[in-house]
Amino acid sequence: MKARVTVTLKNGVLDPQGKAIEGSLGSLGFEGIAGVRQGKVFDLEISERDQEAAKADIEKMCEKLLANTVIENYAIEIL
Repeated sequence: MKARVTVTLKNGVLDPQGKAIEGSLGSLGFEGIAGVRQGKVFDLEISERDQEAAKADIEKMCEKLLANTVIENYAIEIL
C-alpha cells in the first residue's frame, strides 16, 4: 500500500524559506505572487494491508518523527 504525507506550517508560523522563495520568484520576473508557504511531502510504501491500521501507523510516524506538531500540520492520503 502507498501513502502520501503532506506536512505544512501552521497558520501564523513564520516561514522564512517561503518568503525567500517568494522574493526569488519576483526576481525571476513572475508577477502577482501574493505569498508562498513551503512544506514537505513523504511518499511511503507500507506492507500493511489494512487501510485503517496503516493510517494509524502513519499517524504515529507523523507524531514521532515526520512532523513537528507544535508548528506543523500534516495530512495523510492513502493512494
